[in-house]
Amino acid sequence: MSPPKTPEKTFLFGTRAVMEGINAGREIDKILVLKNLKNPLIQELLSLAMENRIPVQRVPVQKLQRYTRKNHQGVVCLLSAISYSSLDHVISQAFMEGRAPLIAILDRITDVRNFGAIARTADAAGADALVVPLTGHAQVTEDAIKTSAGVLNYLPVCRVNSLRSCIKELQDSGLQVVACSEKARELMYSVDLTGPTALLMGSEQNGIGIELLAICDLHVKIPMVGKISSLNVSVATGLVLYECVRQRSGS
Repeated sequence: MSPPKTPEKTFLFGTRAVMEGINAGREIDKILVLKNLKNPLIQELLSLAMENRIPVQRVPVQKLQRYTRKNHQGVVCLLSAISYSSLDHVISQAFMEGRAPLIAILDRITDVRNFGAIARTADAAGADALVVPLTGHAQVTEDAIKTSAGVLNYLPVCRVNSLRSCIKELQDSGLQVVACSEKARELMYSVDLTGPTALLMGSEQNGIGIELLAICDLHVKIPMVGKISSLNVSVATGLVLYECVRQRSGS
């Protein structure tokens, strides 16, 4: 059986090669380390990853072999296909230009095609950025960029250590954080989305985490009159973003 289907340009392998990648400032999604692997060099790598806020996942050897069967030394580093942006800079830039910022916060969206589709719609709707968590999010791959029609090459994506802390910081910066959930009572049409706004969208499997729902300013839902109770997250995000567009255009 032939091993990896992933092109080598999307990952690094070997402990020292990965450490060199970190020190060189490469954009890294996460580092995969063989379960129970312990030695001084691995400890050095783990410390370096922690200093640079790079997620590390302990995995069985079979997962590492999906990427390469060369001498990976128990370490594979998945590279991001994009450069991440500073959320503070994005918000400041919008205010400086006299615009009400529009941000989409994605809580554990794991499907790369959903992520790419959301990016494409966000750009079309004039969103300033996407915000994703450091862990539990889809890897930003060439597939995601392709699905986004290339939008991910220029739409800012901001990666944060904690969505909870990020929401608090956005609120302190004057943005209302609006959770989009089928469990909400208010329809998206009934709330004011013309001011500085961050839309919080939940994962494909579990929706928005309870701890995040609790700190949002507003909860809204998309009207559903058919037999299903929820929509694909990329479709739902598009509908709410375009309600923002409608309100902001005065339609």
